[in-house]
Amino acid sequence: MPTLELGILVSGGGSNLQAILDAVGAATLDARVKLVLSNLDGVGALSRAAAVGVPSAVCSHRNFGDRKSFETALADQLLAAGVTWVVLAGFMRILSPVFLRRFAGRVLNIHPALLPAFPGAHAQRQAWDYGAKVAGCTVHFVDEGVDTGPIIAQRSVPVLDEDTADTLAARILTQEHQLLPEVLRWLSQDRIVLDGNGGGRPRVLVRTP
Repeated sequence: MPTLELGILVSGGGSNLQAILDAVGAATLDARVKLVLSNLDGVGALSRAAAVGVPSAVCSHRNFGDRKSFETALADQLLAAGVTWVVLAGFMRILSPVFLRRFAGRVLNIHPALLPAFPGAHAQRQAWDYGAKVAGCTVHFVDEGVDTGPIIAQRSVPVLDEDTADTLAARILTQEHQLLPEVLRWLSQDRIVLDGNGGGRPRVLVRTP
């Protein structure tokens, strides 16, 4: 499979972006980050991209009159940069079919919960508030629902008696930093297969090397 040409969408500090950049820099991931694109100005992720010479830009949703025009501009910038795969790494906007159909089957997300449990925002706190005994993170393909796309891989984290929502979130984040580059590595090795499952809900199979 050709080298992955990645576009990374971000809204915050960019620690998952850093995990990808580190893997690329260490030559453990056959990918190029073509563009880091944020919907918010001044976030840490943009500084992380600049530190290693990766192109970055801001496409603020506040500058558009509606979601369609924002997502059209977002997709246009990614395509102009030569992006073929899009990774949502802490991107805090729900993407509609306007965007997703431009990158059909080529958008991945990292979510800080063991989906299908606790979709949406503040998933770590949801798990802690609910009294879950096991939490974790999920990398999945993005579909037109909210965190409903086919699951590629998950990592679990025990919820300790002494945990707070913040300490739990920090331990989940450590697993995110490991899982996201690993899944992208599988993708670069052409090991990820989306199985239609006889017309039912699609399942993701990961082939052995």
